[in-house]
Amino acid sequence: MSDPRPPAIFLMGPTATGKTDLAIELCKELPCDIISVDSVMVYRGMDIGSAKPDAATLAEAPHRLIDICDPAEPFSAAQFRQRALEEIKDIQSRGRIPLLVGGTMLYFRALEQGLSALPSSDPGLRAQLEAEMNALGLAALHARLATVDPASAARIHINDPQRILRALEVFELSGEPMSACWQRGTENDLPCRPVKIVLMPTDRALLQRRIEQRFHTMLQQGFVAEVEKLYRRGDLHADLPAMRAVGYRQVWEHLAGQWDHGEMVERGIIATRQFAKRQLTWLKHEPEEAMFRLDFEEKPGQILAQVLKYLAASAI
Repeated sequence: MSDPRPPAIFLMGPTATGKTDLAIELCKELPCDIISVDSVMVYRGMDIGSAKPDAATLAEAPHRLIDICDPAEPFSAAQFRQRALEEIKDIQSRGRIPLLVGGTMLYFRALEQGLSALPSSDPGLRAQLEAEMNALGLAALHARLATVDPASAARIHINDPQRILRALEVFELSGEPMSACWQRGTENDLPCRPVKIVLMPTDRALLQRRIEQRFHTMLQQGFVAEVEKLYRRGDLHADLPAMRAVGYRQVWEHLAGQWDHGEMVERGIIATRQFAKRQLTWLKHEPEEAMFRLDFEEKPGQILAQVLKYLAASAI
């Protein structure tokens, strides 16, 4: 049975695969409005390190859900879902097509599948887990998570204390893995039919080179100065979600004296490559028949032509 909901394009892929450029070209061909699906672009003042489109690009193709909160404020998947649903409905009311673009896979999943009824945080339990983390180390807690919730442990990086602690907290409070809670989800109230396009690398080495090149380009554009401005504000700290973002964390630690410039660059590139690997892991779990995958290495004109052909076949 066909899905009667109006379509929305989900343009996904790992970092440095050209998603934004493709989205802008699609806006020239179709009546689309872009919604950013990026957990760093939501923050004001975090432009270079998030590869946020510049002013000229935004004038040509405005992006919704960028620059909507301060780096001192946390921004959750639940907040993203609420805001994205509002934007989707607004775009639809104008007779246009929502084009959701980004690499924050948790946001895409929260939007499409809904948010599960996870137990609220328990301050006492959280304090206990934090004490264990300080005594035993983060690696020990990640190993425990791998025992009780292998799926979450595979998805959560070993150096991500917030998500490791939250996954263990959910298990202790509910008696079941967070991954099981996610799979139950909630009633799907998505007012659109997702048409998924994924830019994927066939040559991992090429993607790694592009990541390295882009990191050096960001440094040339003033990335360190951008983070230094945030560092000097005085109200931000390294444990905020915004400051744990890939790249920002490594530059912040450099400014704090933990690494010299060369070490910071090496760590930033490695962290970005690891981030891309996690993005690819998420995408591999998507059903093949539910999306259109294509190689980001093809010429831009060829990619655009293939995507437009697929969208036409998908009744867009």
